[in-house]
Amino acid sequence: MEQVVLNVAGMSCQHCKMAVEKALQNLSGVTHAEVDLAAKTVKISYETAQVTPEDFEKAVTDAGYEVVK
Repeated sequence: MEQVVLNVAGMSCQHCKMAVEKALQNLSGVTHAEVDLAAKTVKISYETAQVTPEDFEKAVTDAGYEVVK
């Protein structure tokens, strides 16, 4: 099990939080995703054999938000 924290631009409300968490939790291998709106981050716990950080970026982008590096 690994953890990663991504900076995500464009999140400003509870709907944004739920949309990003749901998009990530729908990925096979993600065990937990938690958005911190104040910090504009999302902490993701995942199984490395099933999903990659690139998959997280695509899920966040597809949900309408931007991963900031």
